[in-house]
Amino acid sequence: MGRISDRFASVRVVFPTGFNIFRVVFPTDFSLSRVVFPTNVLSLPNKSADMERLIYPSLLDWKTASERKPLLLRGARQVGKTYVVRQLGKTFNYYLEVNFEREPEVKTFFSQNLTPDHIVEKLTAYYNIPVIDQQTLLFFDEIQSCHPAIQSLRFFHEMRSGLHVIAAGSLLEFALEEVPSFGVGRLRSMFMYPLSFNEFLKAVGKEQLIPIKAAASPKKPIDEVFHRQLTELFIRFLLVGGMPEVVQTYIKSNDLLKTQRVLDDIIITMEDDFAKYKSKINTSRLKDVYLSVINQTGNKFNLTKSSEIGNHEQKKQALEMLIMAGLCYKVNHSSANGLPLAVEKKEKVYKVIFFDTGILQRSLKLSLNDFMLADSINMINKGNIVEQFVALELVKKKFQDSKPELFYWHRETKGSNAEVDYLTEKNKHIIPIEVKSGNQGKMQSLFVFLKEKKQPYGIRTSLENFAQYDDIKVFPLYAIDQLF
Repeated sequence: MGRISDRFASVRVVFPTGFNIFRVVFPTDFSLSRVVFPTNVLSLPNKSADMERLIYPSLLDWKTASERKPLLLRGARQVGKTYVVRQLGKTFNYYLEVNFEREPEVKTFFSQNLTPDHIVEKLTAYYNIPVIDQQTLLFFDEIQSCHPAIQSLRFFHEMRSGLHVIAAGSLLEFALEEVPSFGVGRLRSMFMYPLSFNEFLKAVGKEQLIPIKAAASPKKPIDEVFHRQLTELFIRFLLVGGMPEVVQTYIKSNDLLKTQRVLDDIIITMEDDFAKYKSKINTSRLKDVYLSVINQTGNKFNLTKSSEIGNHEQKKQALEMLIMAGLCYKVNHSSANGLPLAVEKKEKVYKVIFFDTGILQRSLKLSLNDFMLADSINMINKGNIVEQFVALELVKKKFQDSKPELFYWHRETKGSNAEVDYLTEKNKHIIPIEVKSGNQGKMQSLFVFLKEKKQPYGIRTSLENFAQYDDIKVFPLYAIDQLF
């Protein structure tokens, strides 16, 4: 290994073949930014620019459905909505993309007459692209900039149902609130999120690990070689997150520092977007609550901690706007005495999770050194980032066709500190999920829950391999999606 010295601005460290980067010990004040990794360390296979997304098969099903409604593709900005629609467009004879922010003059086509035939005639002439039922995918992007276009979607369903129409846009949820009638019951919604861990594995060329982990179970642990590989990839995913631009940067450069700069750009863009909310709420209040969500992620959320300025209703409204924008999700407390869990949720008791681990760790200014040298969750779980990962995997797996709704439980008996991180439903049972801070850990809260609620088993998730202890099934963090 080459010498590491603070006398130099950068140092090239040469590792022997097969060396495990997670066993390198650096001085406590050493910065990872001063290490230049050889290309054969942590290298990824060359990948094409195409990125397979979890939602794509559902889009293909929508395309071939006999009874099809215009589709609203919803989700936070920069999660890949436009990209996946363009991929779908390649399966049609014709593809017409209308971007209302890039070409605002097109809005005039919707100013007086909202009948589909009138709109299609204008668009065909303007773009010189045929718009033909069953042959053309018509995509309205940044549709929030043209409210009449949103209103027109219902008429496409009623009067031109043979035409494939998709609409998407940033901050679309706010526009939908302002449009008096945009076709409730006449439109279909799908919700899109940053990449899941499985999507990340495919993107970085490690898709061969997906069926290997899928074949494992608490009764059939995964081979330790693959367990170590998946654990290391999991830790990298926490740092990179699931934003497509960041993942692409990581694939092309194999450089975590470059991904952090891209994350910085995304954070700046997100905060700049707050100015677009100013007609609804004070921008400073919104930013205060946004920062509070980051700092309180994974804990019971307290609005009063967000700012000393502003009343409770202003802060509550700011939080709801961040949720509408797809930047965070509520995890509601449920007494969990029966199904559905929402019946016994308490509106005033909840946690809030941020929508991407990469953006969260960058916003918290966590140390890359700690992550890269970690051998337990204790070393990487600053800011409750692992609890957030689990919640996000549940969201991405379960809530493609509806808005996310997550639950947790704590014992309501005075003086009790029993708490289960997440609850989910499976086979008419309530399944408690506890995220542990290492390979081992006590499970009193799970046992308390199972005894009180008379449920068959609980889930512990950690860096541990698959296992089972009495009524507790252990799933590695990288396989939490396999609960469903």
